[in-house]
Amino acid sequence: MRCISCQSLSFRIICKKCQKSFLTPSFYKREIEKDFFVYSFYKFDDVKEFINSKYEFYGDRVFSILAKLSFEKFAQNFDYGDVVYAIPIDDHTRHEFSHTAILARYLKSKYITCEFNVLKAQNIVKYAGKDLVFRQNNKRGFVYKGQKKIQVILIDDVVTTGSTMLEAKETLENNNCEVLFGLSISNANI
Repeated sequence: MRCISCQSLSFRIICKKCQKSFLTPSFYKREIEKDFFVYSFYKFDDVKEFINSKYEFYGDRVFSILAKLSFEKFAQNFDYGDVVYAIPIDDHTRHEFSHTAILARYLKSKYITCEFNVLKAQNIVKYAGKDLVFRQNNKRGFVYKGQKKIQVILIDDVVTTGSTMLEAKETLENNNCEVLFGLSISNANI
């Protein structure tokens, strides 16, 4: 097989050299609403080709690498003192896998447990390349069927305008959950 980044022969979909060269995570903080922050690990433009692999048959392997390099490292260093729940935004399986579920899976730790298939979008609309007005006029219509009165970390792959994250946060808060912050692979506005 060849590395999807440099085309070198590799046993991995992204070779170790490219992982070290291009995929060393940073830590970015963005306030998308007063006192609500989303933390990300990469600038979107730096990982766009990897993020877009969610539409390809091999995307699960790419997201596993991204999650191992960033989300897993975050989980190892996260010490909250109490257990919080990582909830992926709309982890419905499309294209044979759920990219947000893969990200959440790598967050499991002593202080983080994951809840899968509990936050679902009723409106399956693609936001890629769409502006804020389109996103506001075409809400996801989230439904939450998970535990109540828990503390939550929301998980998504990309934060662009923040509208999806805010709509998911509102849905959880309407179900008596406290959303601590959001966590994403990349941020399009850095």
